[in-house]
Amino acid sequence: MNQRREFKLDDKFLEHLHIASLLHDIGKIGIAESILNKGDPLSEAEMDRIREHPLIGVAILKPISELKDSLDGIKYHHERHDGLGYPEGLSGDQIPLMASIISVADSFDAMTTDRPYRPGFYKDHAVAEIKRLSGRQFNPGVAGAFVELSEEGVI
Repeated sequence: MNQRREFKLDDKFLEHLHIASLLHDIGKIGIAESILNKGDPLSEAEMDRIREHPLIGVAILKPISELKDSLDGIKYHHERHDGLGYPEGLSGDQIPLMASIISVADSFDAMTTDRPYRPGFYKDHAVAEIKRLSGRQFNPGVAGAFVELSEEGVI
């Protein structure tokens, strides 16, 4: 069966996913620009500060009741399938599907975008990394659907 059909993505879910994907890094407004744009490796204290951005984002958006169904995508988009992510160290099916989708898309964007500390990867390299990290960093179903869409030329 096609993996994309297994997820039952209805219109409401897609609307909340769209909103969360647009706002997932809003918490970075609470992080110093000197940290966000640093060209050298970050210190452990700076990494700890970066790891706060999902919770900062949720704190900013939580008062807006219309966004409540998008908050899990924002809060958990840095969780990893193997449990080594943040902010709560969730793993596997504990991670909301919305967050797992944003994680793959955000990682692809991060890999293919030039950064102060490195040039962006070519698309094929980034897709290969997502495939390689499926089941470790990424939800295997989401990563598989992403790879399939990429191979079809949709992405």
